[in-house]
Parts: sequence; C-alpha cells; structure tokens
Amino acid sequence: MHCSCINCIVPPHILLRLVQSEKKELRQIAMRTLLTTTRLRGQRSIRARLTLADIGAAQRTVYDCRNSINLSAARVARTEDGQASSDASVNRVFDGLGATRDFYKEVYERDSIDGRGMRLNGFVHYDRDYNNAFWDGSQMVFGDGDGVLFSDFTGSLDVIGHELAHGVTESSAGLVYHRQPGALNESISDVFGSLVKQWTLKQSAEDADWLIGADIFTPAIAGDALRSLKNPGGAYDNDAFGKDPQPDHMSRYEDLPDTDEGDFGGVHINSGIPNKAFYLAATDIGGYAWEAPGHIWYESLKASSPTTDFRGFAELTFMMADRLYGAGSREQQAVAAAWQDVGVRVPPVVARMETPPRARRGNGQSQREEDSLAALSRQVAALAEQVSALSREVNGGKSRRVATRN
Repeated sequence: MHCSCINCIVPPHILLRLVQSEKKELRQIAMRTLLTTTRLRGQRSIRARLTLADIGAAQRTVYDCRNSINLSAARVARTEDGQASSDASVNRVFDGLGATRDFYKEVYERDSIDGRGMRLNGFVHYDRDYNNAFWDGSQMVFGDGDGVLFSDFTGSLDVIGHELAHGVTESSAGLVYHRQPGALNESISDVFGSLVKQWTLKQSAEDADWLIGADIFTPAIAGDALRSLKNPGGAYDNDAFGKDPQPDHMSRYEDLPDTDEGDFGGVHINSGIPNKAFYLAATDIGGYAWEAPGHIWYESLKASSPTTDFRGFAELTFMMADRLYGAGSREQQAVAAAWQDVGVRVPPVVARMETPPRARRGNGQSQREEDSLAALSRQVAALAEQVSALSREVNGGKSRRVATRN
C-alpha cells in the first residue's frame, strides 16, 4: 500500500505542454525528460533500497553522475567528514540535505527522513539537460536543467525539502500516489519543503513567499515558480508552460484519469487545495509556520493511513489542533476556517481523541499537563491497590495452608 513512485518536482502537465512546443529544441528536451522519467518508473532495482547499511546517523553523501543515467556508476563527490567540493551543485545538495535533516531533528524530533537515522544520498548532474529532480524511494537525484527553461535543480532549497518530504510521507502514512491521497502526498511535500526554507531563513508566515521552485526558473521564463501555496493557479502564466492549472477550492477540483498521462488523478494539480488550506491556517495563526501549524500537520500525517483523503486529513488536523492546543483554541479555529475556505467540510463536532494531550505549547498547556498527571496518578493508585489485594490474597492463602498443616 505504501507509495513506491518516482516523485518528481516538475509535474507531467508542464512537460507534456513542452512536447507540443513550436521550438524543436524544447520538444526534444521535454521528450527526453519524459522518456527518462517513464523508464525510471519501470525500474524497481534502484528504488526501495533501504537496508541496514542505509541506517547511519543521517550521514550525507553526494555523488556525481557525470551526465550519466547510471546511478551505480556515479562517483562520490562529498561525504559527511569530507571537505567542500569545487562543484557548486554538490555543495548546494550537501547543504540542503543537512538543512532538511536538522529541520526535522530540531523542530519535530525526527531522526532523519525515516525517523531511524537513514543516510541521505544525493546525486547531481543526472543525464543531460534533464529538466527534473526526483525522490526514487531512497535517494534524491537532480538534473542540471536545459538552461533555457530551467536552471540547475539544486538551486532551490524548497525543492530539496519537497523531495525529501516524500520520504517522510513514505515512511509514515504511506499515502498512495493516486487521486486525493496522492494530491495530499504532493501537498505535504510542498508544505514541508516551504517550511524547511522558512525555518532556514527564519521567516514568519507573513514574510515567506510560499513558492516552490522559484530559484530554478531561468530569467527567460515569465512566472514566479512551479507552485504557490499562497495563490494556487497563479504561480505562472506563459507561452511555454501555459497557465498554472492548480485549483484553490473543491469546486474547481480536477477529476483526471488515474494514469501516468493524467498525473495519477491530478496529484500535482489538486494538491493546490490542501496547500491553500495550510497557508490560510498558518497566516491566521501567525508567527512561524513550522511551529503550531507545522506540528498539527506533522502529527496528522503520522496519524494518516495510505488512503486518507482531503476530508479525512482535515478532520485529523482539527483533532490534532484540539490535542495539541485545546478545544476551541485559536489554532483549532484557524484550522477549521482554513478547510472551510477551500471547500473541505470539517464536521462541527468531531470526536475528541482518547489519548491524553501532549501540548508542546499554546493555551491551556499547564492545565492539560495537570490533568494528565492526575489521570496517571489515579491509574498508579488503582494498580497499587490491585497489587495490595493480590498480595493479601496470596498471604491469606499461605496462612490457611500453614494452619491446615498444623
């Protein structure tokens, strides 16, 4: 049930548009990128390679493919204990892997992508003029771009954060890469890709640009980025790519075929809806988006199943806001309003989670901690009474047996 897809940052609808370009060069580059990506999806040998050898204190290694598509032939370009490389692409990936690793460790106490210290491997200079970057189930791979439409894909920290977030999703909820669960999968990567960048730059929700891939567009391309969480549907509008097709409301949800050409039901397109919900919740709450909003989304991801859809995830975020910050808190109200604004209904009364609250911060934290301690004390007292009763029963039995023998 867990996703085992090639997760690419550039969606297929952009590449398919380029295949129809009047410029022969752009058609050829787009076709080459599509064919390479399709071939990768059929290769199971390079994916899902997580073994004991990959577990190792989240150490980083960056490899140079030297414009080959053979990952096994790539040479080591930089290691955790090695010196900086003379290759800027190598250093950007190395730093991006480190920033993402540190983000999950410091903010969410997560040990690397899988939570168990998984090694972080990155491959640069993949193929020639390859207009994409992808997570293949165990590592990140970056193309250099064609220099016409896209520049080096190592240039955007949010792209690195986006792709590694696919690994987080894969090792937690395992959201299937189809239709709403797949669109939610893509949205989670956009959300945490943006949060990695915001955390690194120490930007508030108000100051952040909320863009994905802004740094990989060449100056010749008109547009802000590949996607915008703040304004789905408004990231770009140009002759080469067409207009950004992302909806920002369920009334504009795209029911596309669940095929490769249909982007598996529009996973890169419909992700605009939960993207907008996170943006609205984060800006309504205010401050740093990786704090309260990020914690709510992260805990909801861990509580999700492979087939969780938009409404299921919305309900989880509503309940997690209760669990972390209290019923009726500003955080919970912001979450409910955000989903309502994008057309995903959260029931007015959602069952409270039975687990004791674990608030990290926010209103009512002290009271919830006291309630938890009181409940724990009652459990301990009840257990102690049971042990005492059992002890009395055993001792009484022993006394009766001794009396009988005498």
